Amino acid sequence: MDLYVDIKFLNNTGDGTKEKPFGTISEAAKVAKPGDTVHVAPGLYREYVSPANGGTEDARITYVSDEPLGATISGAEQITDWVQYDGDVYLAKVDNKIFDPDYNPYTTFCYGDWYFAGKNRHVGCVYINDRRLYEAASIEEVIKAQVYKCSWVPEESKYKWFAEDKGDQTYIYANFGGLDPNSEMAEINVRRMCFFPAETGRNYITVRGFKICKAATNWAPPAAWQEGMIGPHWSKGWIIEDNEIYFSKCSGIGLGKYLDPENNHYFTYHHLKSPTQMERDAVCRGQYHGWLKENIGSHIVRRNNIHHCEQGGIIGRMGAVFSTIEDNHIHHINNMMELGGAEVAGIKLHAAIDVLMRRNHIHHCVMGIWTDWEAQGTRITQNLLHDNQRPAYAEPLRGGMGSEDIFVEVGHGPTLIDNNILLSDATLRIATQGVAMVHNLICGAFTSVGAGTDWRYTPYHMPHRTEVMGFMTILHGDDRFYNNIFFQKHPKESLVSRFEGGRIEVEERVVGTHVWDQYPTYDEWIKRFDLDSDTPDMMKIAQAHFDHLPVWIDGNAYLGGALRFCKEENYMVDDTTKVYVDVKEDGGKVYLDTNLKDVIGSFTSSLVTTDILGKAFEPQQRFEDRDGNDIVFDTDYFGNKRDAIIPGPFADLNLDGINVVL
Repeated sequence: MDLYVDIKFLNNTGDGTKEKPFGTISEAAKVAKPGDTVHVAPGLYREYVSPANGGTEDARITYVSDEPLGATISGAEQITDWVQYDGDVYLAKVDNKIFDPDYNPYTTFCYGDWYFAGKNRHVGCVYINDRRLYEAASIEEVIKAQVYKCSWVPEESKYKWFAEDKGDQTYIYANFGGLDPNSEMAEINVRRMCFFPAETGRNYITVRGFKICKAATNWAPPAAWQEGMIGPHWSKGWIIEDNEIYFSKCSGIGLGKYLDPENNHYFTYHHLKSPTQMERDAVCRGQYHGWLKENIGSHIVRRNNIHHCEQGGIIGRMGAVFSTIEDNHIHHINNMMELGGAEVAGIKLHAAIDVLMRRNHIHHCVMGIWTDWEAQGTRITQNLLHDNQRPAYAEPLRGGMGSEDIFVEVGHGPTLIDNNILLSDATLRIATQGVAMVHNLICGAFTSVGAGTDWRYTPYHMPHRTEVMGFMTILHGDDRFYNNIFFQKHPKESLVSRFEGGRIEVEERVVGTHVWDQYPTYDEWIKRFDLDSDTPDMMKIAQAHFDHLPVWIDGNAYLGGALRFCKEENYMVDDTTKVYVDVKEDGGKVYLDTNLKDVIGSFTSSLVTTDILGKAFEPQQRFEDRDGNDIVFDTDYFGNKRDAIIPGPFADLNLDGINVVL
């Protein structure tokens, strides 16, 4: 059945027919049943949509903007009665009835577990002509309109707002930089979310072609309810495609956890169990709450333009399992630098079990992709990541995180990273084990090798399932690096990262696999286990059970000063040729400007397969696809067949004028 929505009929009584459409999407969402399609006419829909029903695998419920990006679902309201307060500063006295009674965005702080930047930012925001204003600590700060030194866009940070609770009203002071807000489009966050079921288990819904923006979402850490402007809320089989998703205070798309009152920001409000322990609890409690392949995940998130969200583009713990995230453009995440903590990235997923992330273009994010805990069966392939690093002119945010293209944290693998273009100054923060990197172009350093984990006992699972198989701390190693190009694109100087409490961490930026020089090869490691004895001495080999696992490194090329693993046998080194690899834009195309063809020359390596990669140690799971099939790495970044096997993501290094955004 087809249902119709048109904002032009907002004040009329409609029945959802083409002749008498509903005036709001919410009206259609109350009655849509499996198999229905909700057609939404162009217009600005200022509402929160909570689908009352889900579809089935064979009969989805589809919400579609009939004109691509013509219908906007907004969490904001326009304010038109601003009064000049002082020069460029205006005051709006907002009746609190405009807000949810339990959620005033201008008295509710962004705060929770793993939030480090201080309880000083609210979930509200003010906009002028689709430009966000920065929150100030006082009216005086709004008047002064000084640059916020942590911002990645410092000139924009002069536009500021400040709010005061006045009982029945909220006073909002805003510096619009000389614009008259009553003559422009001035808006404030009002609603918490845009399209998000209030109840769990609303399965098989498609949302296509909308603009979704300006919601007062709150901080979404792993042991808490994880909201987004749009998301399935602990359901199965959603398709979120062809949308533009932007200006979320925290998360754009929420693929995360249900509300569990007994483990919701437990550390923040009770201060007793560590937040790490509450994450372990979340995993085990999740199984009680139906965390099974049959019930949760298997979503598709594709072809979306996700940008200018301040916690993350896509955020989620456990709810994204078995999902595909592909062909998205994710950019300019956390550039305001108002929020900081351990949950900030273009894509931040806990328990990305059998999640496939491919052909995404991710850039100018404080961090590109962050897979935290249980990146088991995760595959990151054919992605372009660049400029995911703090600009030199921006001061580090106290409580903020470092930047890299990819961060894999405290998991046991198998985590597969193949055929990617990785151009930022840190390629991979690898506080983990069980990672394979195959046929990548790597222009940044590896950081946190052998560090950053402490005694972080984390779970691993039955292969291709969510059921917990065991828990173990991170031994480091069990990593594979085959047929990559390592290029020292960025300076080698150390970088100082600042953390809460003033702690600093000095990170080298030298590219290459040399950071594994002290790790054993497989032959060196296996000798310690008395496999030739029927009665191995348990105490004798106990230490070996807690030492580093082996690494496998072969067939890589090292350019421009990148350093190799000291035990690598088949490799190429060129320290003399001037190499360049740069991202260029021309006529709407993004391409690489590079002379890699001249440098790699005739060097070849060997074909890599699942059999060569073997099994990740703890889960005893092969580096295979999520259906259990072998992977043969005989196709490249573009999907072209490899003839001669050369290092890097390309079968052919004739890259002139070829668009690398797939």
